[in-house]
Amino acid sequence: MVQIIAGTKGKGKTKILLEKANSAIKEAKGSVVYLDKNTKHMYELNNRVRLINVMDYSVKTCEAFIGFICGIISQDHDLECMFLDSFLKLAYLEGQDITDAVLTLEEISRKFDVNFVLSVSLDKSDLSDAVLPFVSDAL
Repeated sequence: MVQIIAGTKGKGKTKILLEKANSAIKEAKGSVVYLDKNTKHMYELNNRVRLINVMDYSVKTCEAFIGFICGIISQDHDLECMFLDSFLKLAYLEGQDITDAVLTLEEISRKFDVNFVLSVSLDKSDLSDAVLPFVSDAL
């Protein structure tokens, strides 16, 4: 399952994402991963949530980002959920249509039984019709 927390910059998406990650780890039987563009939120996450700073790796395109995610999944068969903060930046999709990337994540989710929760710095009205069903929170 893919869930999107949508809202323009400064609306509180990261706060909701952090709360969801900390809540997920309490119930998780497997592992939970939080991808971010830095380690700023390290102390706001439960210490059982694995924080990965994507900028530490050579990820420069959306395709590379999807491959990066698949690499994480392939190394952790107990992975239950991935939280992707600043999705547009991490996936190099700023100013672009996110539909293909979201649909690819949904396909990966079904195939490997991993849930994805994304914070997307776009207003809900700016999302394509294909992506709207994935919006769980609109700020």
